[in-house]
Amino acid sequence: MNRRTFLRANGALCAGFAIAKVAPALAENLTAREWRTFEVVTNVELLKPSGVCHIWLPTALVRDTTYQRTIVNRFAADGGTARLSRDKQNALGIVSATYAANLKPRLTLTSRVSLRNYTVDLSSRETPPPVSSAELDYFLRPSQYVPTDGIVKETAMKATAGATTDTEKARAIYEWVVENTFRDPKIRGCGRGDIRFMLESGDMGGKCADLNALYVGLARSVGLPARHVYGLRIAKSERGYRSLGLATNTATKGQHCRAEVYLRDHGWVPVDPADVRKVALEEPPGNLPLNSEIVSRARASLFGSWEMNWMAYNYAHDVELPGSQGNPLVYFMYPQAETAEGRVDAFDPDNFRYEIMVTEMG
Repeated sequence: MNRRTFLRANGALCAGFAIAKVAPALAENLTAREWRTFEVVTNVELLKPSGVCHIWLPTALVRDTTYQRTIVNRFAADGGTARLSRDKQNALGIVSATYAANLKPRLTLTSRVSLRNYTVDLSSRETPPPVSSAELDYFLRPSQYVPTDGIVKETAMKATAGATTDTEKARAIYEWVVENTFRDPKIRGCGRGDIRFMLESGDMGGKCADLNALYVGLARSVGLPARHVYGLRIAKSERGYRSLGLATNTATKGQHCRAEVYLRDHGWVPVDPADVRKVALEEPPGNLPLNSEIVSRARASLFGSWEMNWMAYNYAHDVELPGSQGNPLVYFMYPQAETAEGRVDAFDPDNFRYEIMVTEMG
């Protein structure tokens, strides 16, 4: 099975834009006071180009949701050529820019989004919005680094023993991930995302793309559709968590992955066990026990709720970058680039410089 992300090109431009229109039914049911609007500007510069070069950036989510409306993704390649590719199933937009050998590669992406806090009332008996069987089936599929068989399924069966409903199973997996993992600050970026390795090695430390990927894989293995939601923290937390927000308007290191699980009685439900572990590690004075007040509060809220000081990029995994000669990405949150010498290390500031700045518009 080819699990690589399939992308449809939407044209080639030297400077381009894409506008995600708000669905009328969604817009009519929302008041302006519920939403905050942000402009997120990503500037990228390849410092040591060699031959023909490429830069890729993830756009803000290319679909409207109950928690995010993407107003515009606008980009400029500064002498190169750029295009936007979309994968509707994964709500994925990729800006791909190409530069001739004599150019200094620079790319700017401006995304404007409106966000509102996302909470699902798990005590409600209201019928959730319909979701197609094709969508649910898609988010039950395994991926290269998030399998659903073997030790993953065995672990999920143990974690959900005694649970009978979807909600009970989803919560049991959430509690298992919180209890059995820890945040490892030494891991680069947002983590490896290789959950079979975690379980087989017994190394249960990681970051958001590890811990929340573990949640997704365990949920899928017991028949609960689940998905990663990759994105970026863009504002401070209004709920009092220093570790779960930005201290300034610079979001360059704010990448963060979340997860959603589909429950028949409630629809898509936000979860984030990785942030529970981040609170435990990083909230002052640090290394807090799980039963501390602030960690317990985060643990209770992050099953069923997200604070939207965060912008979503996509649901994609095993992402093939258009025109790339390198391997697919496990996930796509960070700027990527290639020269004639191969893929550039996204975490090497001596070769690859980028900055993400945020302005709240109102």
